[in-house]
Amino acid sequence: MSTLPTGTARTSMKTYVGIDLGSTTSKAIILDDNGEILGRGITNSRSNYEMASSVARSEAYVNAKFTLFRRALADRGGSGGSAEELERSFRLEQYFAQLRLLEKFTNLEVEGPRYVAVRAEATPRLEQIFAGMREQAPRFFDAGARRKSDFFRDIAGGSFQAHAEKAADPKLANYSMLLSLYDKAILRVENEPVELGFDANIGPALVRVLSGASDAQREACRAATEYSTSTVFNEVRAVGTGYGRARLPFPKDRIRSEILCHGLGAHAMFENTRTVLDIGGQDTKAIQVDKDGIVTSFQMNDRCAAGCGRYLGYIADEMNLGLHELGPLAQTATRTVRISSTCTVFAGAELRERLSLGEKREDILSGLHRSIILRAMSLLARSGGVEDEFTFTGGVANNAAAVDALRALVKENYGERRLNISPNSIYTGALGAALFSRRDAMTEAKYEGAAA
Repeated sequence: MSTLPTGTARTSMKTYVGIDLGSTTSKAIILDDNGEILGRGITNSRSNYEMASSVARSEAYVNAKFTLFRRALADRGGSGGSAEELERSFRLEQYFAQLRLLEKFTNLEVEGPRYVAVRAEATPRLEQIFAGMREQAPRFFDAGARRKSDFFRDIAGGSFQAHAEKAADPKLANYSMLLSLYDKAILRVENEPVELGFDANIGPALVRVLSGASDAQREACRAATEYSTSTVFNEVRAVGTGYGRARLPFPKDRIRSEILCHGLGAHAMFENTRTVLDIGGQDTKAIQVDKDGIVTSFQMNDRCAAGCGRYLGYIADEMNLGLHELGPLAQTATRTVRISSTCTVFAGAELRERLSLGEKREDILSGLHRSIILRAMSLLARSGGVEDEFTFTGGVANNAAAVDALRALVKENYGERRLNISPNSIYTGALGAALFSRRDAMTEAKYEGAAA
């Protein structure tokens, strides 16, 4: 339900959208009429690309509403801390909405014919699990809270597992059976539209935040909320790119290649960029661009995911680690073990062999990261080398050990180069797509105006 007061006038804002459907995550960027970034959205939905596109776009528009909220709050003298607290409260409301849906689908699963024999045992245990999850939920969104992920699937999955371990009965409603219920239900959650938008959830979030606020804070937050909810986004055009771009319901002229989008996106982030390396979940791209961000040369790995994000994900699973833990652990290595292959198929076998020989995990991981970057260096060489400035993008750019290996190998082969890494590098492809969206729309409007 909207928090917009009756009679409040709505204003319209033009937006331009870029969507990057990756193999592991899907991203969206929203630009305003001036080409400024209004919102970013990301999802790791594994259901289907159509749903992933919708979720990423929706998240970007929620983020855009918070951008407007922060601007309005600053204009009224409110503090940035109020905006951050409100967003945490809002994310908690989103989490509760998805958690209710997860509980509903889990209960529907246990009511199915497959679980007749254990239903009487499983039902009270599920009640115990979800009660524990609801109680635990606010701690995930406290100030300074450290979460392994920002995705509902990951947060809820970890919480469900922890509570299921306590609630499980080894005979009937055992741990494995409870997890199988979760696995089936989470897929249904990801395929079910749920109202997670700004207007629907900002009211309860605002009530929680303003409970102990001063009168001045309350007035500033309410005015900023009114401005945010009264602004309507008028989407002029959307352009898609990425691994799953062919699945987007867009006309062909609104689909762009990953190479073009990553080149333009990296140039927009760092205007002096001449070389771009993108290591995503499924592929690696080495790109050369000119002063305008136009691609002049590129090389891309084959269809194998060796040396990409999925490979690192597989290694994390083999070591029973979170993906975010690999880089920091590798940085503690005292030596670098030579890895003969970055093939995902053989990674597990080689990893287990190295461990059986007494090699330390951190030393093995150091070697794995170096091996991945060596593979990328080959692509860079074939694309034209490494020019100054050099920009590293994609999810692997957030891995500190990969960055260290890249710096060392670039210096060794090309000398000192300025290496750019944006904290929002995972959105580079989506940013490029959004820029194409705005450029195309403005060109079209120009020609229509001339014809008129």
